[in-house]
Amino acid sequence: MAAYTSAEIKKTAQGMKRPRRPDSPAASVARPSSSFGRGMASLSSAAPATSPDRRFRGVAEDFAFASRHRRILPRLGRPPPTDVRREDPMKLVVQIPCLNEEETLPSVLRTIPRTIEGVDEIVVVVIDDGCTDGTVEVARSLGVTHFVRHAGTQGLGRSFQDGITYALELGADIVVNTDGDDQYPQNRIADLVAPIVAGSADIVIADRQVHLVEHFSPVKVLLQRFGSRVVNKAAGTTLPDAASGFRAYSRESLMRLNTVTRFSYCMETIIQAGNKRMRIASVPVVTNAKTRESRLFSSTRQHVFRSAAAIVRSFIMYKPYVIFGWCALLFGVLGLLPFVRYAVFVAVGDGGGHLQSLLVGAVLLILSFLSVMLGIISDLIRTNRILIETNLEHTKKARFAAAPSGSSSRDDELPSIRAVPR
Repeated sequence: MAAYTSAEIKKTAQGMKRPRRPDSPAASVARPSSSFGRGMASLSSAAPATSPDRRFRGVAEDFAFASRHRRILPRLGRPPPTDVRREDPMKLVVQIPCLNEEETLPSVLRTIPRTIEGVDEIVVVVIDDGCTDGTVEVARSLGVTHFVRHAGTQGLGRSFQDGITYALELGADIVVNTDGDDQYPQNRIADLVAPIVAGSADIVIADRQVHLVEHFSPVKVLLQRFGSRVVNKAAGTTLPDAASGFRAYSRESLMRLNTVTRFSYCMETIIQAGNKRMRIASVPVVTNAKTRESRLFSSTRQHVFRSAAAIVRSFIMYKPYVIFGWCALLFGVLGLLPFVRYAVFVAVGDGGGHLQSLLVGAVLLILSFLSVMLGIISDLIRTNRILIETNLEHTKKARFAAAPSGSSSRDDELPSIRAVPR
């Protein structure tokens, strides 16, 4: 049952008002306009006496009236029941970040399923991250009517965030992120969203089974597994493929996630979701054949360095005491060793000329002390960030709850996003 406003309750009560009994004392008295007048009228009016039977009958009628309508007139302030089933249609938004994908985009769009069990509407959004070819024209010719445009290349992380904002404004209940290079099997989108539709997961990540990918070298497979292990350690998860970009997000999870990295959102969102105790599931898939080289990075070394920086940044955001605690312990132990060495020399009578050990030890101990101070400050910043994210979550819910299904983003709300009209 939905919550009633006071005006609706008053209107309903007036429509159900029981007619006054003719033998009521107040039936023959005109109702004064003020409470003070009503009080004076009750004192000056001579009320006829009523018999006990009539009084008892009036109480019984009042009780019967209240019993009949107690389910229609809930108390003001009582929260609505939580066991009401969802009646709104389930909307799925499939967003496709693109950077000059006119050759592979048609294959991606044709393999996106048109119907999925448990989903009432499927909307495709193409994110143009500064394309200079005919990607937008190809997408429009294939029936796509929703676009997010960037004047210049903003990066995968920014494209993901802008696409999520646009999808939430469309009223999306589930958002699936795929890629325009056709590396992911779009026909598995139904399997990807199934755990979210069933309510058993907040985020579902496709496991590419990197050992089966033909164009992955043994070194790259090893790096992928090592990176996934580090991310799982930071997030407290057990995902086999943390770098996969083929994912499905529930609306509630997107309200709580906030990405700040422009390079890639993959690692950052997993660490955030894991530390926020979201339910993350994994679905094994087999990727398509390679169509082109990756535009996200120019070399494996660059990819490793950027991914490592994103992992460390996210780790410091959520567990700063671990990083700075280990630094303080390391510098503290190394700083004590020169002092122990100097004490040994003094004990054997050879203490002169070894002041360098004391200098090195003092510097290391100062670094240990600074690490402790930085850990305390970082933990205070983490607490403040948690409060800010909670406020941001409420702001998102208030903003996107009012967005009707099928609405498009406005230029005054998202200056960096321009929605192409239908």
